[in-house]
Amino acid sequence: MKKLMSIGYSDSAFNIALFLLRVGGGLLILVAHGYVKFEKFSSISPEFANFLGMGSSVSLSLSIFAELICAALVILGLFTRLACIPLVINMSVAIAVGHQYDVFGAGEKPSLFLLIFLTILLVGPGKFSVDGLKN
Repeated sequence: MKKLMSIGYSDSAFNIALFLLRVGGGLLILVAHGYVKFEKFSSISPEFANFLGMGSSVSLSLSIFAELICAALVILGLFTRLACIPLVINMSVAIAVGHQYDVFGAGEKPSLFLLIFLTILLVGPGKFSVDGLKN
């Protein structure tokens, strides 16, 4: 009981928590969002948000890049901080444009993903990652 009430933590517990956050968040966005968008590109593209006037196909392609390629890199822990940048941008745009800043309603999922990838961006991938092998 004393350990459960403790505010201290070990380095291994911290690295395991980062591993779970990185792999869990990456898998969720890759499978539930990125792959689905990739698979249904032609049907989603006409109605996808046209961010910055680039066209809905280009905006959807950038979203798929973030949610597939960057999420896979985050899962592996390879170029993790760099891979988190497109994911943070993508989730910010989803909250602003796709859900009109409704962070407690329809925009709850992208808000949670934003927090996950922003945390990983700030803290790094941890020791249990390809990036962590270099240290």
